[in-house]
Amino acid sequence: MTHSLVLDDVTKSFGRTSVLEGITLTIDPGETVAVMGPSGSGKSTLLHCMSGMLTPTAGSVSFGDLQISALDDRARSRLRLEEFGFVFQDSQLLPELTAVDNVALPAILTGMPRGKARDIAQNLLAQLGIDVLAYKRPGQVSGGQAQRIAIARALAGSPSIVFADEPTGALDQTTGQEVMQLLTAVAANNGTTLVVVTHDVAVASWLDRRVEIRDGIIHNDQMMRGVR
Repeated sequence: MTHSLVLDDVTKSFGRTSVLEGITLTIDPGETVAVMGPSGSGKSTLLHCMSGMLTPTAGSVSFGDLQISALDDRARSRLRLEEFGFVFQDSQLLPELTAVDNVALPAILTGMPRGKARDIAQNLLAQLGIDVLAYKRPGQVSGGQAQRIAIARALAGSPSIVFADEPTGALDQTTGQEVMQLLTAVAANNGTTLVVVTHDVAVASWLDRRVEIRDGIIHNDQMMRGVR
């Protein structure tokens, strides 16, 4: 399924604290977008509203004809599992599972046979150059290797959109650049929309569009293709 992600006048408050104020934004299929801003600007909250992890206080979030913000918790969870992939700052791999089983898990949860899911996982690990880690557990690999495994996991279900929240935040600069190169290359090869929350200009430079958030509003929205 390939659709635009559309936010229409999205507001998000926690109690009396307003974090997002009237965000209107469209992300088209195949776009790569950096969501930037200082700490506390609302960028992670925006990503969580985009991906259905949070529901807006007001306004709507739609994926094609489907209004994500109107779905119940179960339907939003199913949508995230089937259509979205996620990469987090600390990888969030399950420590008791090998790399191949961590990668295969999202596909298995959608009902894919285990053998087929593991074959897909092996292919993704090979695509990312880390198939030698297939039977290692998270505690046996480096931070950069764990993020590569997390990227493979995010792509295992052939998602329409991958959301990455500070995916290089726990890595050194060189490893972070290598991870971004892999993430953007694999997303491009698969035609996957990519939304990355970051405060790092070097990370943002790998993406085609930059949306800057300040005090809960869009301060700037600029195409950056060809700038790097």
